[in-house]
Amino acid sequence: METEQLIDSFKSKFSTLAEKYTALKDENARLAGENAELRQKLEAKEKEIENNKKEQNTQQLANTFLAASGNDPQEAKNKINKIVREIDNCIALLNR
Repeated sequence: METEQLIDSFKSKFSTLAEKYTALKDENARLAGENAELRQKLEAKEKEIENNKKEQNTQQLANTFLAASGNDPQEAKNKINKIVREIDNCIALLNR
């Protein structure tokens, strides 16, 4: 009689343990998926921040050139083009 009670108790505890294991396994899979999704969102936001920083730097540079040229956009564009040509020439010299 006592052996049967021990076996029944063991079965009950094992069944409860198996249910908890399955529940935790499912929750772990859900959390892993959520984690991967959040990592992708974080990476996208970091790229967006980086792009915004680059755009801000470009805008500041453009404003600097514009201010240096007396607020004449065409003159600022000409200065930028001149600098780009000089950089291209330097690169060509370095590649020789």
